[in-house]
Order: sequence, then C-alpha cells, then structure tokens
Amino acid sequence: MLEKLDLKLKLSKKEYKALVTPLEYRLAALQRTFRERKIPLIIVFEGWKASGKSSCINRLMRAIDPRGFKVFSLDVPSREDTLRPYLWRYATKIPRAGYIAIFQRSWYKQVLADRIEGRLSQPVWSQAYDEIDAFERHLADSGHVIVKFFLHISQKEQAVRFRKMEEEPAEAWRITPESWEEHRKYDAYIEALEEMLVKTSTAEAPWTLVEAENHQFMRIKVFETLIHAMESAVEMNTIRCEREPVMGDPLDLNKYRTILMNSRSFLAKYTTRIPMDRKEYEARLAKRQKEVRELHHRMYMDRIGACLVFQGWDAAGKGGAIRRLVAPLDPRGFEVVTISAPTEIELAHHYLWRFWTRLPKAGHLTIFDRSWYGRVLVERIEGFCTRDDWQRAYQEINEFERMVSNFGMVIVKYWLHIDKDEQLLRFKDRENTPYKQWKITDEDWRNREKWEHYELAVADMIQKTSTAHAPWTVIEGNNKLFARIKIIETFIAAIRRVLDDTRPRPPLL
Repeated sequence: MLEKLDLKLKLSKKEYKALVTPLEYRLAALQRTFRERKIPLIIVFEGWKASGKSSCINRLMRAIDPRGFKVFSLDVPSREDTLRPYLWRYATKIPRAGYIAIFQRSWYKQVLADRIEGRLSQPVWSQAYDEIDAFERHLADSGHVIVKFFLHISQKEQAVRFRKMEEEPAEAWRITPESWEEHRKYDAYIEALEEMLVKTSTAEAPWTLVEAENHQFMRIKVFETLIHAMESAVEMNTIRCEREPVMGDPLDLNKYRTILMNSRSFLAKYTTRIPMDRKEYEARLAKRQKEVRELHHRMYMDRIGACLVFQGWDAAGKGGAIRRLVAPLDPRGFEVVTISAPTEIELAHHYLWRFWTRLPKAGHLTIFDRSWYGRVLVERIEGFCTRDDWQRAYQEINEFERMVSNFGMVIVKYWLHIDKDEQLLRFKDRENTPYKQWKITDEDWRNREKWEHYELAVADMIQKTSTAHAPWTVIEGNNKLFARIKIIETFIAAIRRVLDDTRPRPPLL
C-alpha cells in the first residue's frame, strides 16, 4: 500500500491558496450541520514522526469553531491508563453528539510501537487489532463518523526534517534519541504498518493514506477527504431521518406463543424455592464473608480487577444481596454503581460510554446494580432504542466484555430470578410496610404488566450473551437467604479461579 504512493505529488503555494479558503468555508458549514443534526465526528491522525500531523491539525483548527472540538495527543500511557483495559483511555474520550474529537496519535500508536519493540507477541497484537475493529464498528453503527489519516513520508525525507528541527531551538526538544532509533527501524515499521493498515481499514472506518512530503498537497488532500466523508454522512443521515425507525420489542405475543413457551421453559428450572433456614444461612454467611474479605485483599495485591453485574426482576433482592457481599470489604477498594435512566450527556454518547467511564482499575471491584444490559431489556421493551439498536447490542456487549476480560478483569454476571407470584407477594409487602414503601413505585407495577415481554428478553439475553469469559449465573431467588449465599459463593469461585491460576499471564496492552 505505502510503496504505491507517489510522494512527489505537490501543489504550488499559489494553487494551495486558491483551494484552501473555499475548503475551509465548506468545513465550517459542515461542522454547523453536524452540530445541528447531532452527528459526532472522530478524526484520527497517524503517521511518521515529523510527517506534519501537528501542522495539519493546526490548519484544520483554524477552519472550524473551537467550541465544537477537542484535540487529544495521547502518547505514553499514564499509570491510571495502565490499570484499565487498553481502549479505556480512548473510549472515555469519544465525542458526544454534534461534537468533534481529533486524535493526534490514537489507539494504533501503542500497539504498533510495542509490537516493533518486541513487547507484544503476535497473538496479543493481533487480538488488539480485532478489539480496535470492534470498537470502531460499535461507534460507526451508532452514528459516529470516523475519518482516519496516515501521513506518509520517506525515510530520507524524515531524516532531512529531523535535522532541520534539531537546528531550530523551538523544535529541537521534539527530536530525541528514541526518534532516531525509530528512524533506523523504518523498514521494520513499514512491514508492521502495512499489516496494520490492511487489518484495520474497514468499511466503517477506512484509512486514507496521505502523501505528506509536500505540506500544501497534504493539507488539501486531508481537507477534501474530510469534506467528502462529512457530506456523505449528512446524506446518509438525511435518508435515515426520512425512514420511520422500528421501535420497541417486535414480538406480538399472540403470534409467537411457542417462542414465549420456550423462554418460560428455559427460566422455569430457576423458580424452585430452595430451602435454607436462618441458622444455616447466618453460619455460611459469616464464613463466606471472611473469605470475601481475604480475596479482596489478594485482588488488590495481585492487581486483579472485577466487574459484577446484577440484573433481575423488580423486588428480586439485588440490593440486599449487594449489601451482604460488600459488608466485609474495605470501602476504598470497591464501588457500587446504580444505573438508572441515562442523563442528557450520557444520551449524547454511545450507550456503552457511561460504562467505559465506570470500569474499575486493576485490583479494584465495581458492582453494577443494573448495567449495559438495559439496552436489551428495558430499552428494547419500552422502545427507547430501535430494533436494529438492541439486536446489534448482543454482539457489541459480547465484544465489550471480551475487551475487559482480555485485560485480565473478572466478569461475574447474575440474573436474580423469581416467579410472578413471589414478586406480587413482595410488592404487597413493600406497600404494607412503612419503612419499605419507598421501594415500590408506579413504574414497578407497569413493568409487571409486561412480564411476558421481559421473559422473552431475559431468555434472549442469557442465551446470547453467556460466554466462556463472561458467563451468566441465574440465581434461584424465591428464597432470599439461599440467593445471597449462592451469589457470594459464585463470586468467591470466580475470583479463586483467577488468583489460583499459576499459568503465566500474557503481557497486557
């Protein structure tokens, strides 16, 4: 790919001046259109050191409203970055609807450098590219426009620019011994770059290779490519807006009785009321809580993070179970995140963004009281997203959890299951007990009316997102005492499997 570029292409200053101003006006107009239509834009600049990324971004910034964009220059990861999954520091910076994020160096830089320096094995860097492809697809499918540029110069031209920069007091600091070492490995980088560009140039996020030895030509090509991508996105946005989106759960229960029967059959085995008296419960609880406290300390010392996901029927006992689980823990090492309706800012981002921002760092524990599975449960049933959105979410969630798991984080997912009669008893108990009345709302009763829809959605969710790296554990919840013990014991078993695994861990990004 790169060897096919004609690096001799150039524009004169006169040609450049005639072209650049009209392009800047078009970019400014398109930025306003993107803002009005709430289309988020991500621009990625990669390329050789001294290839002109900074000057290109500076010229681009002159054309657009500074209130609508942010530039990120992410180089060496901070300690906080290294304690979370590789894509965390990028996923938390994706723009909200109508805004622009410009990445001068992005999620590609570290993978490429670590590969060349031998810090990553082939399976690890190949896995990283798979994660990047999935990450970009998630964003593109949700309406983000991704434009990626690779600025290419020859090894000879890079050496010339390095020497010129070394002669300039204001630029000399940018050329380090590491810069020259990278220059000497130019051929090795070329080979790795070719593979990276092929593997990560997708329909959703294609690479544009830019001949960057002539600054005028480079800037015009970048501007024209960006304008074309933005105009195409506006056209597609217009087409989508003219279509009537299919909202809500698509199944008419009167027409799909066999599907409902299958879902009930799948969940029926978890409705048994498994006996456990209070004396046995308290003895086992005390013993298990001691184990949890010890394991939590080992998690911190070994830098093993964990995400616990609690989903379940209203009144299934999530809150009580979470309280018993965290009771013995050091509060500095865990967080309970209660997920409710998204805020205005959260709605303006990809739906997984608010969960990326809440992932624990290595050695810590985050418990999600409801989670990203809202997309395939309440959002599906209440029509808060389109049919395409929630049907696509099964794959997106599996890939998101795979990224988290690949980092070495433990994922434990619980569905707390009770039958419809048990829920009714608990609702009435809450209504009749003064100190519990705050727990019951009109929304709980409305959700109960859609019980059959939720049965379908729950069965789909468990069957489509229970994976080897993030399995679901269905908790027989009609007996709260049994449910709490099973939840704690499942957590203990999951953490022990990782802590007691003596096999060497693969290097992490």
